[in-house]
Amino acid sequence: MSERNPTVTEADLHAFADGLLPADDHARLEAWLTENPEEADLISAWQAQNADIKALFAPYAISKEGDRELVSPPITASVPATSPRLRWLPMAAASLAIFLVGAAAGHFGPPLLTQPDLRVTAIEALPRQAQSAFVVYASDVRHPVEVGADQEAHLATWLGKRMNIAGLKVPSLQTLGFQLVGGRLLPINGTPGALFMYENATGQRLTVLIGSNKENTTTSFRFTSVGTVETFYWIDGKLGYAVTGEISRDMLRQVADECYKQFSS
Repeated sequence: MSERNPTVTEADLHAFADGLLPADDHARLEAWLTENPEEADLISAWQAQNADIKALFAPYAISKEGDRELVSPPITASVPATSPRLRWLPMAAASLAIFLVGAAAGHFGPPLLTQPDLRVTAIEALPRQAQSAFVVYASDVRHPVEVGADQEAHLATWLGKRMNIAGLKVPSLQTLGFQLVGGRLLPINGTPGALFMYENATGQRLTVLIGSNKENTTTSFRFTSVGTVETFYWIDGKLGYAVTGEISRDMLRQVADECYKQFSS
């Protein structure tokens, strides 16, 4: 993109997508995007992904009095004022840090508390992590997976080795109309986990997540949802499984049933 217009950098595009550019630069980027539809589509995808992530973590975000001062420090005489175009950089970093700290406090804080009724167990954490992974990766157009479906055997061997699972299976969902896109390695409860992604003829995607279960418990199918994101999950001994997507609950249940049969065989 910088080859066609060296004055527009990737940092500019990210700032535009996040609404952090000054008014003059925003207008300049807006005009440039009308002449570069590919970048305009990319920014729309970024903005949609940002909205999904914020919606997913909104219940865990925590704000306190004084947060504004953290992102708007007073300028003293001893510190030279920066240009408007550069001033957004530290503000953006501080804003992101506050959001992530608030989300992490709501998401991971309860296990650290001493009150038993506030602790988040591995069973409760599994669907949250599955939903987060779906929101982040299923909407990615260019790099949704690390290893593609054309290397399915390698994908199963690699992830199985990282998870210490002999003969890890990549579920086949073709009978339900979903083709394998590929998979990737993910941290699940602090240990290596696997994520497989599938897509149907209409472009709908779903993910199958597998993670280690240190509690070594077993559960039947359970269901949870956040907005339009639906998840069926279950625990089977040392492993936990979660099937997530923005599809009908009935279809998601069929996918979960099929995965259960193949993982158990």
